[in-house]
Parts: sequence; structure tokens; C-alpha cells
Amino acid sequence: MFRDRSSAEQAYQSLSSRGYTKDDVNVLMSDETRKTHFGSDTADTELGDKAMEGAGVGSAIGGTAGAVIGAIAAIGTSVALPGLGLIIAGPIAAALAGAGAGGLTGGLVGALVGSGIPEEHAKEYESDIKNGGIVMGVNPRNDEDARYFEEEFRRSNGDKVRRY
Repeated sequence: MFRDRSSAEQAYQSLSSRGYTKDDVNVLMSDETRKTHFGSDTADTELGDKAMEGAGVGSAIGGTAGAVIGAIAAIGTSVALPGLGLIIAGPIAAALAGAGAGGLTGGLVGALVGSGIPEEHAKEYESDIKNGGIVMGVNPRNDEDARYFEEEFRRSNGDKVRRY
């Protein structure tokens, strides 16, 4: 979890330096955080583009669970959940589609638990997101990458850096 754009960008660059693309990275934030840190009047970066991908979808999907699930399945990697005020980008968005409506009824905590994050940590991440944090994650390809990312995320002022 990162508290500002520059920390998140620094961590994102560590992923990029190892050959990971924006399609490998999960990013979760509130729509308010997206507008603050990645809005139209901010610098253009790959992480910013990822944050904006979900925003472009938000107005198209409406608020019903069926429409949200259909939109996630259609776009695969990014989604805005208007009822929850969240932007979710990356493989976790596609996983939500596979979870069906049950994956959305529990909100963000249910989605995170469904992706293998312990409930107590999921609740912490949800609180952090509601308080303006940017949660970023990746499935590392090997243990060496995992160790590298843990170090780099901490060096980038990451909070609650964990491996699941």
C-alpha cells in the first residue's frame, strides 16, 4: 500500500525494470484517489494510464452486479465499480468476473479474500483505500523477483508489504 503517487510510481518502476507490464500488476484505489493523483491535469505515466483505464469504463457499466460482471468479463483487465467508488485494474479484475455476483456482494474485502488474501489483511487494505491509499500487487514469476519486489516496495515507502 502506498500513500502517494510518487511512491506508487517508484514501486511500479521496479516491476517494469524486471519485465512486468501493466497487465501483470494489480492496482486498487478509490475513484477519489484516482482523480487526485492520476487525473487529467497530472503527468502522463504508464501507472497513470492503468489508473485511467478503469475510469473510462466506469460510466459505461452502471451499478447493477450483472452489468458490472459483464463489463469485467468484456474488458478483462480494468474496471470501475461505481457502487463501491473503486478502480480495480489488473488480473484481479478478471478474477472478479470468474467469482460471479458472489464475489461482488462482499465488496472489496470479499474480492480480496477470494484472491487469496487473508480477511484481516483485506480489511486493512479496504480501510487504506478508503483513506486515500493505493494498493498494488503482482504475482512474481519466481522467488528472486518476490524478494526484489518486497525490498523495492519497502524502499518506495510501501506499507504492509506482504507475500501470499
